[in-house]
Amino acid sequence: MSISAPIYLDHAATTPVCPAAAQAALEVMTGSFGNPSSLYPLGRAAARRREEDRAAVAAALGCLPQELFFTSCGTEGDNWAIAAAVDLNRKKGSHIVTTAMEHSAVLEPMKKLKKEGFEVTFLKPDAEGNIAPELVKAAIRPDTILVSMMLVNNEVGTILPIRAAADAIKAANSPALLHTDAVQGFLKVPFSPKELGADLVTICAHKVRGPKGVGALYIKKELVSKIKPLLLGGGQENGLRPGTEATAQTAAFAAAVKAWEPCFPDRIRAVKDYAVDILSAIEGVTLISRGDAPHILAISLPDFSGQTVVEALGGQRVCVSSGSACHRGKPSHVFEAMPLPPKVKYGAIRVSFGPESTPAEVDRLAELLRHICEKKTLLF
Repeated sequence: MSISAPIYLDHAATTPVCPAAAQAALEVMTGSFGNPSSLYPLGRAAARRREEDRAAVAAALGCLPQELFFTSCGTEGDNWAIAAAVDLNRKKGSHIVTTAMEHSAVLEPMKKLKKEGFEVTFLKPDAEGNIAPELVKAAIRPDTILVSMMLVNNEVGTILPIRAAADAIKAANSPALLHTDAVQGFLKVPFSPKELGADLVTICAHKVRGPKGVGALYIKKELVSKIKPLLLGGGQENGLRPGTEATAQTAAFAAAVKAWEPCFPDRIRAVKDYAVDILSAIEGVTLISRGDAPHILAISLPDFSGQTVVEALGGQRVCVSSGSACHRGKPSHVFEAMPLPPKVKYGAIRVSFGPESTPAEVDRLAELLRHICEKKTLLF
């Protein structure tokens, strides 16, 4: 491998669009470009394609097509799920359970609800980023109206106990709806909404080699007639998600899902396991969490700022991150919530892998990190 070749190890931030997804989007934009709400043949053809794409994504998620509603992104899905659940249950209580390590698309609505008078319990992770099932069970009460927990944490790769939350809701005789942000888990860890016991599940395309600008929200069939839309407008998506349908994006989403091979998670995990062995052996590198998911690894260089390490590696055309891309250089709330030494939090970086990742790319990253730790400098 040429040293100058770009090495992309930030697949938890976004993924390269696969050829099948790009081709599907092009076909729809240049050929089947009709408005699905139009009654002439071009519009009806677009509507049929839209439903075929919905069925493909629903099949991959393990739900009925009529339970899947397309959105613009994971953030919209999270916001919609939280707002709808609270609106539906607000007369039954005022307590909400979430975690301190959620994506901002969940935490910011929670902060808003707290200001409005709701009681929000933020469960704290342990030093490796795990949330204990016992914590979840202890937090859920008869007046809990919503539990929102991500399936896979986007910065440390741990899998959260969603099924345990569903069981705890039932045991507490709570009216709570269960929402999970499964953006990082979709297609990478095996699950279905039914297996999780979830009422609402958020996914998006750009974490699975689809385009940005499209996601989906699973709504359990028993809730579909009760849930209110987040936006107001036309009657698209069965009246629940108005706006002219983004047919090119949904076609690309479906194509990416169909192009995802069953062997990909094992292939990704093999590279990650190799990275754990290689990177944790470097003196000066601390393994924060190897995570449960196949694609995310959190490490730290405690003698340096994680952000400056990321920038230095970027100068060598190696792409990693110091946390969620949404932080844009700010300290990660996930690492802050974990009981870690301050210097370990300060030096934290995330390495994340995709189907195209190779051991050779890990070797190059290790070479650069070894240089930083041995030379005590970010200069190359």
